[in-house]
Amino acid sequence: MPSIFTKIINGEVPSYKIFEDERTYAFLDIHPIQQGQVLVVPKVELDHIWDLGADDYQALWSTVQKVGKRLREVFPDVKRVGVIVEGFDVPHVHVKVFPVNSGDELRQRPDMTADPDHAELKSIAEKLAF
Repeated sequence: MPSIFTKIINGEVPSYKIFEDERTYAFLDIHPIQQGQVLVVPKVELDHIWDLGADDYQALWSTVQKVGKRLREVFPDVKRVGVIVEGFDVPHVHVKVFPVNSGDELRQRPDMTADPDHAELKSIAEKLAF
């Protein structure tokens, strides 16, 4: 059964796309740790990052770098861009990239019960989109 991320990549589930190329897809997380959190996923569906082939692995990190630079442009007052690879919520490799001001913000848990603010997500996506 395809993961939710594969369904997003295939257009079966809507998303706030930021970037796409032949190997990766980047979109806003609808339950972010911090405003502007982007998920970067490879188009190949694998559960563990270490199982990616070299080309997909390099493409993933190249897109993470592009997104990180873009976040710095769009959120210039934020001190850092955080990156987390943990892979517990969805069995599809994904890298979380988001603006943060402190390590405490990096370790926050998202509120999965809150309804996404689609107007805000759309606005942020328009600013971040390549």
